[in-house]
Amino acid sequence: MSTERINCRNCKYYYITWDANMPHGCKTFGFKTRQIPSVVVYQSSGQPCQGYEEKKQNSKLNN
Repeated sequence: MSTERINCRNCKYYYITWDANMPHGCKTFGFKTRQIPSVVVYQSSGQPCQGYEEKKQNSKLNN
């Protein structure tokens, strides 16, 4: 079992909210939180986030 942390900032479902009290959001599970969403998922379920999907790089930025 991997103990590697999931970096939500690299997930296509992660977003920054306008809510100063709940600045991090997860589109997969539909919640906002003060912590990084993968931490909340792990604390709630005891398992790493199953919804993580890495963002695709914009090819225009690489040229």
